[in-house]
Amino acid sequence: MAISSGTADMRKMGNGKASPMTAEEKKVIFASSLGTVFEWYDFYLYGSLAAIIAKQFFIGDPTTTFIFALLAFAAGFIVRPFGALVFGRLGDMIGRKYTFLITILIMGMSTFIVGLLPGHAQIGIAAPIILVSLRILQGLALGGEYGGAATYVAEHAPHGKRGIFTSWIQTTATLGLFLSLLVILGTRTAIGEEAFNAWGWRVPFLVSVLLLGISVWIRLSMNESPAFAKMKAEGKTSKAPLSESFGQWRNLKIVILALIGLTMGQAVVWYTGQFYALFFMTQVLKVDGPNANLMTALSLALATPFFIFFGSLSDKIGRKWIILGGCILAAATYFPLFGALTHYGNPQLESALKNSPVVVVADPASCHFQFNMTGTKKFPSSCDIATGMLTGSSVAYTRQDAPAGSVAVIKVGDKEINAFNAVMTPDGLNFDKASKDNEAAMKKEVSAAVKAAGYPAKADEAQMNKPMMVLILFILVLYVTMVYGPIAAMLVELFPTRIRYTSMSLPYHIGNGWFGGLLPTISFSLVAFKGDIYYGLWYPIVIALITAVIGALFVRETKDNDIYAAD
Repeated sequence: MAISSGTADMRKMGNGKASPMTAEEKKVIFASSLGTVFEWYDFYLYGSLAAIIAKQFFIGDPTTTFIFALLAFAAGFIVRPFGALVFGRLGDMIGRKYTFLITILIMGMSTFIVGLLPGHAQIGIAAPIILVSLRILQGLALGGEYGGAATYVAEHAPHGKRGIFTSWIQTTATLGLFLSLLVILGTRTAIGEEAFNAWGWRVPFLVSVLLLGISVWIRLSMNESPAFAKMKAEGKTSKAPLSESFGQWRNLKIVILALIGLTMGQAVVWYTGQFYALFFMTQVLKVDGPNANLMTALSLALATPFFIFFGSLSDKIGRKWIILGGCILAAATYFPLFGALTHYGNPQLESALKNSPVVVVADPASCHFQFNMTGTKKFPSSCDIATGMLTGSSVAYTRQDAPAGSVAVIKVGDKEINAFNAVMTPDGLNFDKASKDNEAAMKKEVSAAVKAAGYPAKADEAQMNKPMMVLILFILVLYVTMVYGPIAAMLVELFPTRIRYTSMSLPYHIGNGWFGGLLPTISFSLVAFKGDIYYGLWYPIVIALITAVIGALFVRETKDNDIYAAD
């Protein structure tokens, strides 16, 4: 079916009302959404399996290894703005449709190769280098995907229904995560936990090649958007979308406001609800992977229809205050909600945190922010060794200052455990043998002490209140649907057709790629530094509140904007 240049004109009548969406156009939008589900499935596999991948590809102590695995996950998000620039420029110059084929091929093949990649034990340092390179390719592809999908769907949607139609694109991220969790659970159940940890984790990555084939077939049947086709026929396409988008202040200021007043807060609410909550359950509350994934999948299934609800509502009452309302609600309730998640998910841990306070007495100068870019760096000071061990056991602690030069001491109730200052090997990469022996002995002593104080090694499934946990997770995802359901329509409506793909993609991917993608790594690093299992929540709370203030003061409502204007 060829889309005539007059189709876009037919979307609006003289009185501003729209003609109905044709069956063929609905099919095109469905195809776009379905392809995006598969693409998000590919991308989310890594996030869901971060803990297992950490052991396969990275070396170091458990805390820094997991943090680096999360950072490798975030690497795919960090490069997304660059993908937005590259593919956004192509989308505004040659069309929306063709970028879909490029992005899905890059994404799918990178994911398939991860399933074949040997681990650190087989090929050494090459393993994490190749893995991070593949993550970067995935991030570049995803950077070009979202702007094209949102723009494509919005430019097909009838006037007055852009919110509800683009909200289907918004469900694709959650549905992609949901699909990845189902494949992971199915594989785990079929082969068992031990086999899954050893080799079965590769299966979901390898299965993605089937999804790739389906997605490519679907996208080959798609047609160009009517708004772009009309603009191209009239010779009004941009020849320099990057300079038009970011070199002219009238558009650049809108890009900046879209980032700070919309996508920055939307991103941290999204990643807190769909990623940090899962990581919090598995890494802090020590809930086993299958239970954590199942409860997360159930909460996503229950909440996903609300993407459509809030998208439709935004067509009636506007998009701005639904998005900002989600940010405000999230910031106001994160602490009690995550506290309740601990209460219902691991009551033994909650009791230990209240009744068995742990104190680290150390020279402040010997306590460092334990974060590094390689995942292999060891922290030899007695304070860092002590706090690292406690964080790995989900033990909250407070610090007391000790005289300069003193060796750190851990106080668990009336028991005191002396830490030690380690000696590094000549290459500076690890502890020497004597220090390793001291570390092993200290770990044994700390584990016994915290166990005696009531800190559980893992959550007891018999004590979990799973319905309440699902309810809490549902509320967290409900906030996601508020901020994410209307965001695509609002970003599309902010910018003119000729530079829409480029202009909307950059603030979206800086917000979601940087502020959102780095959330798990930053939050867990904050927890490790402060010794408070909830301290990482300050990051999304502060960002969400900044967005609420800036958005309320400076961002205008867009639902009645004309999106067919080229300029």
